Amino acid sequence: MTTGNPAMNAALARILSRRLVICLGPGGVGKTTVSAALGVAAARNGRAVDVMTIDPAPRLLDALGLDANRADPQDVQIAGAPRGARLRALRLDPKHTFDRLVERHAPNAATRDSILNNRIYRNLSTALAGIADYMAIERLLELYDDASNDLVVLDTPPASEAIDFLDAPTRLLDLLNSRALNLLGPSGGFLSMADAATRAILAAFDRITGLRILGDLRGLLVSFESMYQGFAERAGRARSLMQAETTHAVVITTAEPERILQIEPFIASLAASGIAVGAVVVNRVGFDLPDRSALTNGIASAIRRKLARNLRDFRALQRREDAALLELRKVVGPGTAIIAAPDLGAEPRSLKDLSEFAARLTERE
Repeated sequence: MTTGNPAMNAALARILSRRLVICLGPGGVGKTTVSAALGVAAARNGRAVDVMTIDPAPRLLDALGLDANRADPQDVQIAGAPRGARLRALRLDPKHTFDRLVERHAPNAATRDSILNNRIYRNLSTALAGIADYMAIERLLELYDDASNDLVVLDTPPASEAIDFLDAPTRLLDLLNSRALNLLGPSGGFLSMADAATRAILAAFDRITGLRILGDLRGLLVSFESMYQGFAERAGRARSLMQAETTHAVVITTAEPERILQIEPFIASLAASGIAVGAVVVNRVGFDLPDRSALTNGIASAIRRKLARNLRDFRALQRREDAALLELRKVVGPGTAIIAAPDLGAEPRSLKDLSEFAARLTERE
């Protein structure tokens, strides 16, 4: 399928012609809304799109018509989309995805059941720091392998730096291969003699509480050892996919000086990782202001004065915004597109709102 819609600006069409678009950015900049809007724009332009969101607001779930209790891709009805186009959206469920990962890579049913029924695993699969990052990568690979997709749009978890998300596969492997876990696992001889004191403490704790934590932990590690190769292969494939020519990263920010500074490490870490930045989307950009005469002609003087004051305030905000965009151009360099996303005054509450938002995405010089 093509992205030949003449109404779409060239930069946006170039991004949405890729196979994978990864949306990154700090929290609070509207990253999930922009991701959903990119999916709507691509579907309206004839593509078969899957959008995965990490933690959408209830309003966005309602706008997309998603059932928050489902973990599978759900159809989103896009009126007027060309024949063959479609949009599906899903909300990442880390626990569900981790379970599917275990089911896929466990060498046999006994190992699978041992892991899924393990008390420590049940807590680990929901409470481990960065689990959303790990499982977003895993779910991404599943969606990418779906031959019915032309495009996958991935809304990543909020992060202080892009590398937080991009290194998720490596961090998972480091965790599974760490010295601390190996000492407990079979390759380290359960606990080495140097850690006899630790073993004694844990064993005493088990006897007193009856919780059998040490046994459960060792059982979990024994089971996971047989799956390590599968995890390693998936991690390597995820890294290659992110660096592929068919992948573009889109960094989302807002036109505020502190936000511009905040995305500098995103741009740097993407470049260092060999990942192409397709564009920077600046969300909540203000609208063009009318001339003062257009607002004040023919109205009472008291109201005219109030409107004039408001107009001055808005113009001051606009100058600040323009200065931030000039600074952003220095950060991203001349070869990266800057796309402005409009400030609609409220978060999108319907597909109509998302469609309007997507239609008003414009490229800035």
